[in-house]
Amino acid sequence: MSNIWNADNGDGTYTNPILYADYSDPDAIRVGEDYFMISSSFCNSPGLPILHSKDLVNWEIINYVLPAIPEERYEKPIHGCGVWAPAIRYHNGIYYVCFPMPDEGIYMTTATDPYGEWSVPVNIRPGAGWIDPCPFWDEDGKAYLVAGVAKSRIGYKSVLYMVEMQPDGMGLIGEEIKIFDGNENGQNTIEGPKLYKRNGWYYIFAPAGGVKTGWQTVLRSRNIFGPYEYKVVMRQGNEDVNGPHQGAWVDTVTGEDWFIHFQDVYGAGRITHLQPMKWKNDWPVIGVAKGNNDFGEPVKHYRKPNVGKDHNELTEPKTSDNFRDKCLGLQWQWNANSKAEWYSFSDYGLVLNAVKKDSVYGDVPNLLLQKWPAPEFSSITKLDLSGLTLGDEAGVISMGMEYGLVSFLRDKDEIRVISVKGKQKFGKILVESTEEKRKELEVLSQNTKFVYIKYLVERIGYRDISEEEKNLPTEMVKILYSLDGISYKSAIEMLSVPGRWVGVKSGMFCLSSKDNSTGKVTVDYVKYSKVHHNTINKDFSLIPQ
Repeated sequence: MSNIWNADNGDGTYTNPILYADYSDPDAIRVGEDYFMISSSFCNSPGLPILHSKDLVNWEIINYVLPAIPEERYEKPIHGCGVWAPAIRYHNGIYYVCFPMPDEGIYMTTATDPYGEWSVPVNIRPGAGWIDPCPFWDEDGKAYLVAGVAKSRIGYKSVLYMVEMQPDGMGLIGEEIKIFDGNENGQNTIEGPKLYKRNGWYYIFAPAGGVKTGWQTVLRSRNIFGPYEYKVVMRQGNEDVNGPHQGAWVDTVTGEDWFIHFQDVYGAGRITHLQPMKWKNDWPVIGVAKGNNDFGEPVKHYRKPNVGKDHNELTEPKTSDNFRDKCLGLQWQWNANSKAEWYSFSDYGLVLNAVKKDSVYGDVPNLLLQKWPAPEFSSITKLDLSGLTLGDEAGVISMGMEYGLVSFLRDKDEIRVISVKGKQKFGKILVESTEEKRKELEVLSQNTKFVYIKYLVERIGYRDISEEEKNLPTEMVKILYSLDGISYKSAIEMLSVPGRWVGVKSGMFCLSSKDNSTGKVTVDYVKYSKVHHNTINKDFSLIPQ
């Protein structure tokens, strides 16, 4: 295990966040002694990662629900579109994942084994506007779906709907009923509803107030169609976990209740926290209530959940990869739906074939990327350039709405080292324009075979981005290169800027100016390691200098 970030302190306690990685909009369930969690994936492919845990603290990626994002337009990256906040449920021996695509509709897919193949998704509510769906099966056999709305697609927000669903989950029945309007009661931007039942009450857990500055609201009613009363059950309070946003209520075999949610930390994206949860007068309190408060605040350090057994194995999502298993590790996703001809494997590693570049770098579909795994880290990628042909290039990219890269371009009798910085400008939904600045760093011999590219992320402090986005963690991203793996030269330095609803990702590419290049680059390995920087500690507070 790489041990880049692990929340388990090894003494029966944990430190939030449980995942310092961009698993946004998490939903989770317990099936027996196993926990399964999924998250949004937007336009990246494969989509909808599934993570597994035995103790709610140690997680690893086990599968993806979607080999590709539905609909042909995702052959190219459409940043911020695609698969939004999903829900996972288990009913009568079947796993269900319901996910929204805000421009296309609400989809359902199933599996009998979460580690195996999932069914072809069915669009059970075609059309734009609905988001964040959650299915629910009642004791009488009837099924329902609750969902929110996206103002960017439907013209209004802060409204939740309920509709009856076919018992098999593959279609909706009857009238769609508005059950809650947050515009009427200060619960603005209420979204991400998750539906449960306890002691005869129907509960809808739904964050409100916005991703950066919001809180956790819970609705309850004796009738699934309402009317619903509401209560705020967790606020940021005096803690540094801004927004505490969308998540999932899970229990343990010993009867404990816990809540998984995300926090937006800007550059690294939306990281995952675990909160204790108690019940008082049939209302949940998430986190720890302080003083006379009837709501909780997020915890930093807490005892691990009592899951009935001791689980001492430390696990975390993989990062490093030497590709000797001749398959892509589950940490990797493409910038859009992938094609088999983009890559293969040899005895020496991953072979990335040179694909025609017909866009700016940020819109190239065959970027092979993975999430940041920690607030600070470094990785080294070893590339074999000997397979590049005239007009081909390969390198490493840091991908966000502002991105940077270093590329090695074979040009006549030389290899040119190039750095590029790009900046995407978004309109209401899509990218309106991209500005790229290109710089030639040096010229190498055409016989240069191996290059080593270091990707370094260091926390340098905090900054304000806007009135709502204040005191945000700030990282310096550096890309350096070397011909011997010892002495490195700087190619890129830039402040972290996330992608569209996603954190910064890093990865590799191989491109060509030609239509049918036979060129390639071989990736020997990507090795991640910790960075011990003196400005932060594990709870990511600044240490006085």
